[in-house]
Amino acid sequence: MAQLIGAFEAKTHFSQILEKVKHGTDYIVTKHGKPVARITPIEKESEMTREEAMERFKELRKLYRGKPGSFNVREAINEGRP
Repeated sequence: MAQLIGAFEAKTHFSQILEKVKHGTDYIVTKHGKPVARITPIEKESEMTREEAMERFKELRKLYRGKPGSFNVREAINEGRP
């Protein structure tokens, strides 16, 4: 369950709050008693190796082989770019 914290306290103790969030604590920031924001930890993205990425790509290719227009390589490459 998220902890409530006032905006002034959140501002004053922001670095300590971030440290707690890093370890899983969830906060709801309030202003004049009304919730206005949520501070939650970001799920760590899994990083895959180049070899793992190629293996996944090969698996996808097998799924769509023989189905014209069902898989666009350029779109798949662009999805992986920020």
